[in-house]
Amino acid sequence: MNIKQHTIKKSITLSGVGLHTGVRANMTFLPAKPNHGIKFQRIDIEGHPTVDADVDNVVDLSRGTTIEQSGARVNTVEHVMAALTGLELDNVLIQLDGPEPPIMDGSSIQFINALKEAGVEEQNALRNFFEVPEGIFYREPGRQVEIAALPLDDYRVTVMVDYNSPVLGSQHASLNKISDFEEEIAHSRTFCFLHELEMLHKQGLIRGGDLNNAIVVVDRVIKDEELQELASLFNKPKVEVRKEGILNNVELRYSNEPARHKLLDLVGDLALVGRPLKAQILAARPGHAANIAFAKKLKKMMNDFSRNNNIPAYNPTLPPVLDINQISKMLPHRYPFQLVDKIFHLDESTVAGVKNVTINEPFFQGHFPGNPVMPGVLQIEAMAQTGGILVLNTVPDPENYWTYFLGIDNCRFRKMVMPGDTLIFKCELLAPIKRGIAKMKGYAYVGNTLVSEAELSASIVRKNS
Repeated sequence: MNIKQHTIKKSITLSGVGLHTGVRANMTFLPAKPNHGIKFQRIDIEGHPTVDADVDNVVDLSRGTTIEQSGARVNTVEHVMAALTGLELDNVLIQLDGPEPPIMDGSSIQFINALKEAGVEEQNALRNFFEVPEGIFYREPGRQVEIAALPLDDYRVTVMVDYNSPVLGSQHASLNKISDFEEEIAHSRTFCFLHELEMLHKQGLIRGGDLNNAIVVVDRVIKDEELQELASLFNKPKVEVRKEGILNNVELRYSNEPARHKLLDLVGDLALVGRPLKAQILAARPGHAANIAFAKKLKKMMNDFSRNNNIPAYNPTLPPVLDINQISKMLPHRYPFQLVDKIFHLDESTVAGVKNVTINEPFFQGHFPGNPVMPGVLQIEAMAQTGGILVLNTVPDPENYWTYFLGIDNCRFRKMVMPGDTLIFKCELLAPIKRGIAKMKGYAYVGNTLVSEAELSASIVRKNS
């Protein structure tokens, strides 16, 4: 799995009709900056409102997943979201001049191909994985639906479907690693049963349905006059039924293509949690309603876990967002006052960094001989330098700016810091930066212990101004 965030290198556009609305739309994927996430934008609506790809924005699950925000609605987002997840893309803006992404061939592969044509670009920010800390379960006993997420240092998905149909029967599909998505899952197309077609048509759905973008499973004996009606419904001169029970001689791409498509839908729906997942997902008879209900449980766990675990997760084996050479280009501090060794998290509102404390620090010669304790004022200075990275990250040319302390409030020292300790600093903005003034809350941890904290104010000033 990718460690750093990714976007696309250039914009690219696809066109086609939506499966359920039948409205033709142009959909353009555009690059986005780190920590932007996935957002849809309805450019056909006044003000061009955006809709975050977030499970909290789901408003309808009629044969697909529909999201809405700020008066803008986007239908059937799951195939696009699955493609973005399969390519491990974190930051993309998707502009639409209609209510629904094009259905294309009913799978995700054409979205995958377009995004690869646009090019994938690594960004200088780490991905914010949610590692499921314990088992989480969802059940619908009446429909025999079960979905579970179990702890795993990877992302794997297994799906079982059983429609009590002589045509489909029981099927399984698995995604053992996300890099297999394009080859193993992305080509699988949406499907429905013949007995559902009339109901969906009467409900005003599948207006963009076509025998080229959906598999129709015939699970009963069908008369010639019904075939004629179906041909009229799909504007075809003739439709037929294969002996395998598939309408109009559509060749299945896999013997278990329906199960693979259910897995595709599940991946797309779970992407609305908003963060890449590390988990083993097991699902029996999933559907959009169950997927979204489960995604909401996952997001609640994610939010609860984040609130209760304010300590930044630091993994020393991962590459830093900024190493010491990059930090030195941004900050003017030098020995013995360069007090931050690496930055391992950086977004628009939060930064996290590391200082390794050793007996070779110059201040230990006098503070205190025989009882080396890191001075509290230097902990705050190191915290402020970490916060300075956050402030300087808001300008395109940080090397041309100075950052200055303006104030320290509510400072507390909780525990002594000794040689051998690794200090983890976290600074987060308390309010948007205005007129070059930043207010931050800073924390310093050793392991899981808070050792110091303070509210910091700083100004950012252009050099030679």
